[in-house]
This record gives sequence, structure tokens and C-alpha cells, in this order.
Amino acid sequence: MSTEEPTVDEEQLNDLVGTAVNDLGGTFQTALAEIGDRLGLYATLADAGPLEPAELAERTSTHERYVREWLRSQAAGGYVTYDPGTENYSLTPEQALVLADEDSPAFMLGGFQGTNTVIAAVQDDIEAAFRTGEGVGWHEHHPKLFSATERFYKPSYAASLVSEWIPALDGVDAKLEQGGRVADVGCGHGASTIIMAEAYPNSTFVGIDYHEDSIDVARERAEEAGVADRVSFEVATAKEYNGVDYDVVTMFDCYHDMGDPVGVAAHVRETLAEIGTWMLVEPFAADRVEDNLNPVGRVFYGFSTMFCTPNSLDQGADPALGAQAGEARLRKVVTEGGFTRFRRAAETPFNLILEAKP
Repeated sequence: MSTEEPTVDEEQLNDLVGTAVNDLGGTFQTALAEIGDRLGLYATLADAGPLEPAELAERTSTHERYVREWLRSQAAGGYVTYDPGTENYSLTPEQALVLADEDSPAFMLGGFQGTNTVIAAVQDDIEAAFRTGEGVGWHEHHPKLFSATERFYKPSYAASLVSEWIPALDGVDAKLEQGGRVADVGCGHGASTIIMAEAYPNSTFVGIDYHEDSIDVARERAEEAGVADRVSFEVATAKEYNGVDYDVVTMFDCYHDMGDPVGVAAHVRETLAEIGTWMLVEPFAADRVEDNLNPVGRVFYGFSTMFCTPNSLDQGADPALGAQAGEARLRKVVTEGGFTRFRRAAETPFNLILEAKP
């Protein structure tokens, strides 16, 4: 056995230390971003900036000394812009789109919302699951996870679902314009279901999720949106939901969470009309691991380790796809479930939009 000391590449060492420092700062950023969101600090800067710390504190009924330190941390991280000449802070148009505009597809505060609370609440359970191989179900997580998930995904759905994704599918837009039947499986709080219902008043929709509390929220959302006459909700799993001859079945960022994706595909095939369409929206991923080793892949692998894979394992996991499944693995399980046609209809930096037909 060699007794020589391993050679240390100082440049690589410094790069890794820099990564760790960024991550440490990011750990605090998740909490500070949520504070800024809840107290209206970002929104006020977007509406009224540039502002001095005292002005921002006065407008948001907060304490100046805390606000001053928060602003400095935000400026150091590139989330807020500091002008040393005036000592004012502001948001650039780009920063506002990411941090203050909930209608922007670039809005990211849903990703920060409740992150520390959610992870702290489940961290011990996930650590134990590493040892046992057991699962941790979606329903076992802190309630903040459910609202944060809606807020994270909804801006991209609102921006692209009706204007780009559905039109990219073969004949689906025309069918829904005329009047079709849609099952939105894994609907959560119903954001995707309601967006489609608002865009296609001649069609009817049923949102399906196994998480009863989320379905309760979805029903409230549909009432508030004025679409409850055309939208119903059902508490059921993706392998057991009711109905047949659906023109369209949709699943948004949830198929990879399911324990038996082949069985789910088979049930979708049974409930879909012969000329129907299954629309799958999944996190963007390449087929090779090495091609996902980037910032987007890092986020999704993190989500997958804490939430997606544990839920699959809780449901039996055959197989546990994970949030970075990639198109080839998705094609395999979908076709094993009985579908003969499968293609990528569209994509974004964060999502694959996939179309399957009988």
C-alpha cells in the first residue's frame, strides 16, 4: 500500500471551498428570502424603490436595523441592487421578475417558501429512511410544502400551459375548444386544473389527488375562480381514479413521484378514449447522469432526495423514477403501460412536455 500523501490541487480545493461558502450563504438566503417575501420587502422595493433602509422599514412597518442588515445580505447575494453613491437599495427589472412578480414565469419565491421549515420537519425521517429503505409519503410532510409547491410551479403553468404546451399537442387545443373531458391527475391544490378550466369554458375537468387536504384547498380555489360548475375534484390515487373515455389525461410534475409508474400508465390507458391524449409534464432532465450535473439538475436531485423518491418508496417503488428520470426512462415505463406513441412535444429550461397516445 502506498504511503505517499495524495497531491492536493489548490485550485480545485479553492473552487470547492467557494462552492461550500455559496451553499452556506444560500442556506441563510432561503430563510431571509421567505422573511422578505412575507414582510413585503421585495414587493415594496419593486413598487417604491430606490429606498434607504429607514424608508423601506417605514413603508413595511418593520425595524430599520433588521431591514438594513437584510438589505446588505440581499445585495451581497445579488438579489437586491445597492447604489454606494446614494446608499439606496432597489430591484432591477430582472430582480423584480424573480422576486416580486408572482405572475412572472421566472418567479422563484415559491421555491424558498417554507424550505427551512419543511426540511427541518422531515430531515430526521429522511435520515432514518436512508438506513431502512422505507418511504416517506407526500402526506407526511409539513403543510407548508403543499402551498410552496403550488406557488413554485404555478407561474410557469400560467405562462405556458395554455399558450404553448397544449397547442404543441396533436389536436388537443381544438378538442378542448369544442368541449372535451379532462382528468388532471396529481392536481394538488388545483392550479393546473383551474388554469385549463378558465381557458376552455366548453370543457369539463376533474382534478384528482390522493391527498385529501390538498383536494379541499382545490375545491375552494375553484369556487374562488368561478369555475366550480365545470370542475370537480376526487380523492383517489393515480391507479384508482374513476371515469372512462377521457379525451385528455394530464399529470404535472408528479408522475415521477408515483410508486408504480407502469401500473399508473396502464390505468391511464384504461380510462383514456381511443383517440385520447396523455399529457405528461416532468422536470427537465437529460438521459445521462453526467448531463444533469448542473444547477437545474442539482435543485431537482435535491427535491428528489427529500420528497420525490421517498414518496415513490412509500408507494412500493417499482421503479422509483426520481425527479431526473429523463425522457428515455419515462418512455420505457409509459410504453410498458400500454401506450404505443410517445414524443417530446415541447420543453422549457425546467420542464419536459411529453405526449403519449394509445
